Amino acid sequence: MPELSTGELILRVLIASALGGVIGFERELSDQPAGFRTHILVSLGAALFTMVGAYGLSEFEGIKGVTFDPTRVAAQVVTGIGFLGAGAIIQQGVSVKGLTTAASLWATAAIGTAVALGFETGALVVTVAVLISLFALRYVRKAVMARIKPGQIRIVVDVSPEVRLGRLSEVIESHGGHIESIKVHREGDVGERLVMEVKFPPHTLLDEVIVELGWLEGVQNVDTDE
Repeated sequence: MPELSTGELILRVLIASALGGVIGFERELSDQPAGFRTHILVSLGAALFTMVGAYGLSEFEGIKGVTFDPTRVAAQVVTGIGFLGAGAIIQQGVSVKGLTTAASLWATAAIGTAVALGFETGALVVTVAVLISLFALRYVRKAVMARIKPGQIRIVVDVSPEVRLGRLSEVIESHGGHIESIKVHREGDVGERLVMEVKFPPHTLLDEVIVELGWLEGVQNVDTDE
């Protein structure tokens, strides 16, 4: 079996931490539940599991009937990371925002695995690609959507049973907005989440709309997904 020196082990651990931390920092800036520390831990965990499978079982070498396959450990890392990804999605409620964070955790585990196997160049390239996908492409998406659906905004409102839906519509229409569609998701026994596609005229002060909606009785939280 191949051997890994202490110095090389420490270097790979540091690289895995750094690359995972960079991705996690972007998620932290986006106020996601899985942020800086979570991504570092995922990258470190994936790296260690992989190194154990590839380098840490040398004492069993030569034992009759014992075979080694480092790829089996890496495969289990891919399966295990699914639990964290599911947790990130569930924590986002009915919104699909958690899918991006789940995918970043999955990619971070792959990066940690690559570093553990000495494929630092591939890990670095993928880290850069992930950052471009998470950060730069966000603005590309907004620009494209602004051309496809100009002025259309998604507003997510958490409400309690005493809310008056008519008042929500009045606030939006007072700013020239028109509700294109509305979906209602039940949030336990204490309230609902309304996901509204609203079209506003150009130069609408969206912050003012959000503040006025938040003042209404029965409104617990207001957010947008532009």
